[in-house]
Amino acid sequence: MKNIFIVLFLFFGSVFITNAQVKVYATAGPEIIFSLAEINNNGHTGGNILRFAPVLNVQVFGNVDFGKYFGLIFGGAVRNVGFIYNWPDSNIKKKYRNYNMALPLGIKLGKMNGLMFYGGYEIEFPFAYKEKTFVNNTKTKFVEWFTPRVPSYYNSVFVGVQFPYGFSLKFKYYFSEFFNQNYRNPDGSQPYLGLKSNIWYFSLNFSIFQNKRMAYQQYKEDRIKEKEKAIY
Repeated sequence: MKNIFIVLFLFFGSVFITNAQVKVYATAGPEIIFSLAEINNNGHTGGNILRFAPVLNVQVFGNVDFGKYFGLIFGGAVRNVGFIYNWPDSNIKKKYRNYNMALPLGIKLGKMNGLMFYGGYEIEFPFAYKEKTFVNNTKTKFVEWFTPRVPSYYNSVFVGVQFPYGFSLKFKYYFSEFFNQNYRNPDGSQPYLGLKSNIWYFSLNFSIFQNKRMAYQQYKEDRIKEKEKAIY
């Protein structure tokens, strides 16, 4: 049964692509992230605080549009992803974040230059970790590059909707835990042991799939077609 579905998918997909006008182009745009996390700290839940990350989140996409209503996306991004956490039964607040290099792959469904839904898979490679600790009015922090405190990569999925004029909303969930629970400090302590955390976020995106030049050209072509229909 599975093989039948694969054959049918390939058949109808090839027919669709063969009869479609394929367009290949690049787009880019910023992302404003609001993140939270699912946390279980050795049986303690809760304590999570919404984190706002307007910078630095940059996305570049390659787009392959098979006609007006279906397309593929791939590309690269740099993201500022993390969460804020009040440790249980204490006056300690922590802020954790990574800068990640991301490689997305997905599909687009809908009007390529208008209302459209998109989704896919993304792998992210963390390269700059920062941890801040707040105790009363005292703050300490440190930054580590390519640290073993976190996994070498994260698996995630995303879905979103793009509205006319390029504005879009996106939801993303990380299947990989944020920390490497087996990490040990030089003194042998394990600061993240039992701290299970999976980040999810929603974000505001701008013009990440909309090529202004192509959108304008399509607008002109549609207007010409409408005038021709009106004449005949």
